[in-house]
Amino acid sequence: MSAVSDEVATVLKHLPKDSTLEDVQYGLYVLDKIKHGLADVEAGRTLTQTEVEQRLAKWLGA
Repeated sequence: MSAVSDEVATVLKHLPKDSTLEDVQYGLYVLDKIKHGLADVEAGRTLTQTEVEQRLAKWLGA
């Protein structure tokens, strides 16, 4: 099986039998976002806690 087929099979395996197509789509969406996040970490595209707090302070007007 291809990597994509394996991922779909994994999502389907972990969903309840009465899942809707929307549940399947959401599961695949979450899996994709996790993969992108892990790739960002590996590539060093992350922020420190301080950097996040500074950005949020600007957005929230604090």
